[in-house]
Amino acid sequence: MEVAYQTSIGKQREDNEDYVDVFTNLAGQHLAIIADGIGGHQGGDVASAMAVSHLGHEFEQTKIASPETAGHWITAQITAENQSIIDKSNQFADLNGMGTTLVAAVYFTDEVVIASIGDSRAYLLRDEQLRQLTEDHSLVNELVKRGEISRQAARHHPQKNVIIRSLGISDDAQFDLNTYPLVPGDQLLLCTDGLTNMVDDDQIQAVLLSDQRAEDKCQQLIDLANAAGGLDNITVLLITNPPREVMGQ
Repeated sequence: MEVAYQTSIGKQREDNEDYVDVFTNLAGQHLAIIADGIGGHQGGDVASAMAVSHLGHEFEQTKIASPETAGHWITAQITAENQSIIDKSNQFADLNGMGTTLVAAVYFTDEVVIASIGDSRAYLLRDEQLRQLTEDHSLVNELVKRGEISRQAARHHPQKNVIIRSLGISDDAQFDLNTYPLVPGDQLLLCTDGLTNMVDDDQIQAVLLSDQRAEDKCQQLIDLANAAGGLDNITVLLITNPPREVMGQ
């Protein structure tokens, strides 16, 4: 597998409250995480850094080697981290109200376990088709699901950045957890809304289909988001499953 990630402050923000990293446990399995901090005077970057670094550190101590075990582990860890962020927020006035989105992937050769809360996303490219794996926990997505606005209208809705679930805001952090099969040649993309609010899915698909290294694809996605205005921090992480002929060598 090939892994690359990149983050950018964008064109409008003074700080980067996104956080991204990849960790390897004692069994050689990988955990990829992206978090997008929200709220608090300076709290967004604290919350996102806490979520990624704490989950990553705990994962490195494990010997998790199966998707089922990974699902149980990540459920317990996200629940605990949600409480840690709340406790830290209550402890310091300038961090009050901080929270973070999270999209995390525990990656195995033929399966991936994905946990998500908020509007950071996971996509899968397979057979030249891009598919969004996660669901946005946002106000506009709820309006789309109820048929009140179209998906096109959602992209330009004035409240498109309002999220209805995140870590650190409620004692009951409701996150989605799913396991997906993987095949040779798959590309898994994790990203914050700084990418998806600026770059549409067709453009993302075209970049992933291009004949470039993973790190160059990440850079191109960042560049596209900044060229479109870069209204938010932009973070992307790409994991590429080698094609079958490479795996068989």
